[in-house]
Parts: sequence; structure tokens; C-alpha cells
Amino acid sequence: MYAPISAEKQAARQAALEAEVAALESKLGAGVDADAIVKKHIKLLHKYNEAKDATQVYSHRKGAQPSILPPKDAHVLQLATLKETTIRQIHEDWDLRDAD
Repeated sequence: MYAPISAEKQAARQAALEAEVAALESKLGAGVDADAIVKKHIKLLHKYNEAKDATQVYSHRKGAQPSILPPKDAHVLQLATLKETTIRQIHEDWDLRDAD
């Protein structure tokens, strides 16, 4: 169950949220697409992860101490090392999701 909220409190909360949205939109700037910014950041994170995977494969092949990884990730890293590819590519090849 939930506690009932008066119409006045709901209206006040809605007005406060709308004011917060307006302030954030003005801070972001006119004509700026927030979804485009998020997509760009996701793309940059993918590039970062690919570079990180590549260095893990390189370090592992050079005999460096492998980082402490969960057992599943350690096996994926070993497979990536054997195939001389990235962990991301192994995930794509085997249709693995992040939650797998």
C-alpha cells in the first residue's frame, strides 16, 4: 500500500520537477540533443573497453600476471588469448550478453 498524497502536494511536486527539468535543459543548452550525447558516450565506452580488452590479451600473451577476474571472465579471456582476439569479439561471436 502507499500513503495517499494530497492533490496540492502532487501539484507542488510536479511543479518542482518541471522546474528542475527546465533548469537542466537550460544548463545543457538550446538545441542540444541529450540522446546524442548519451550515444556518443556509449560509443566512447565501447572503444575504451575494446582497447582495455586488447591490452589484456597482449599482457596475457606476454606472460604478465593476469588480473583477478571472475571465473567466467577468466575463461573468456583465455579463449580470446588463444584466438588472438578481444573479449568483446568473443562475446559477439558466441552471442553472450553482459549478464551471461
